[in-house]
Amino acid sequence: VLLAAAVCTKAGKAIVSRQFVEMTRTRIEGLLAAFPKLMNTGKQHTFVETESVRYVYQPMEKLYMVLITTKNSNILEDLETLRLFSRVIPEYCRALEENEISEHCFDLIFAFDEIVALGYRENVNLAQIRTFTEMDSHEEKVFRAVRETQEREAKAEMRRKAKELQQARRDAERHGKKAPGFGGFGSSAVSGGTTAAMITETIIETEKPKVAPAPARPSGPSKALKLGAKGKEVDNFVDKLKSEGENIMTSVGKRSAEAAKVLAPPINMESVHMKIEEKISLTCGRDGGLQNMELHGMIMLHISDEKFARIRLHVENEDKRGVQLQTHPNVDKKLFTTESQIGLKNPEKSFPINSDVGVLKWRLQTTEESFIPLTINCWPSESGNSCDVNIEYELQEESLELNDVVITIPLPSGVGAPVIGEIDGEYRHDSRRNLLEWCLPVIDAKNKSGSLEFSIPGQPNDFFPVQVSFVSKKNYCNIQVTKVTQVDGNSPVRFSTETTFLVGKYEIL
Repeated sequence: VLLAAAVCTKAGKAIVSRQFVEMTRTRIEGLLAAFPKLMNTGKQHTFVETESVRYVYQPMEKLYMVLITTKNSNILEDLETLRLFSRVIPEYCRALEENEISEHCFDLIFAFDEIVALGYRENVNLAQIRTFTEMDSHEEKVFRAVRETQEREAKAEMRRKAKELQQARRDAERHGKKAPGFGGFGSSAVSGGTTAAMITETIIETEKPKVAPAPARPSGPSKALKLGAKGKEVDNFVDKLKSEGENIMTSVGKRSAEAAKVLAPPINMESVHMKIEEKISLTCGRDGGLQNMELHGMIMLHISDEKFARIRLHVENEDKRGVQLQTHPNVDKKLFTTESQIGLKNPEKSFPINSDVGVLKWRLQTTEESFIPLTINCWPSESGNSCDVNIEYELQEESLELNDVVITIPLPSGVGAPVIGEIDGEYRHDSRRNLLEWCLPVIDAKNKSGSLEFSIPGQPNDFFPVQVSFVSKKNYCNIQVTKVTQVDGNSPVRFSTETTFLVGKYEIL
């Protein structure tokens, strides 16, 4: 039976110890303190016995991995178990030092419990231990997906209710029952319809400062009166937190591009605001060659003032790559084809107020290598027991400016940290997930290429797939809204634009 597994110093001081049968702290500390004195340095044995227990041990630099077993335990099985314990420790600790072991003590205890249960060895290997300790739950992923769906449905329901309230207000105004201004409750006749109109009016009036995109008065009281807010206000509240500097934690599925948006300065939104968003999905081969590149883009229109609900957007399309454009079914397709203007089929109708409406989307799918915005060349070469890795990037689309670029290179497990040679930018080594993250704040025409060199034990296949993430305020396809005019009178309207280009998937396999 295996009594305990411990990592101790050469003086017998216990750093981390896991007992598999009931033992007191003084008992285990006494056994480990006696261990160095029992070792005979002249012999090549890896075990030593006393009257009551057997120590099976393996030196690890300045430390010992020690198993304490009963004297009738099978020594061959114990040596096999000891080897597995010794291989587990570098999985969690970058260096075999006392401080590092203490820092990851709970991770090691969890792993030790996967190897031995109630004193007996479990039939597991290193890969299974890694999987078990990660505790990746399919049920949890399903639960998160269901919860996100429920949240989306709740938001949609809230928006629907908000539209109903707005319609009720309009109906009340049409019948001459508009509630008076501030303090109007006392001077109106108290009938059911009038009261409903007044309450609706009060709710709408209360939230108008909230709908205004740039918070002119970020005072406390205005935030407090949001009890009956419309569905969109949930999103606006999060956006406001972001604009005030609150770092909103995103879910696991979100990329670093989303985090970069949190830190972006607040955009001064006009009554007519457009979001132009593009997302790229790209897969390249390690020896060159574009396997697939797909890019989706969309223009979302947000109008917060009824005066500007009947407008037309003048679109300038300077794309020369063969992008496929598609307008919303309610948009006049002929007007867009002939004059590059986005307007409703019925000019008398208005665009929806206080909601994001997708008016134009585009798609580009290609295997043309010259279309790759950022090329990555990863070149691992074996050198004795280690592997020298040279990786470089080059910006092919010089009109772009990529921010918060992170190039992620997988590393072999259990071989320690990479030795960095030359590097442009900075790097982070994630020993838990065995990743090297090469971080570059900006890649643009002035900083269009760079390289990183490092060496680490491993095979060339260990360093793929390389993944890239970034965010940009310039879109890839040169499609922009240059002017907004009113349908009546063709007079120009002030508008604001927010452009985002981000990564869905960017892999070099």
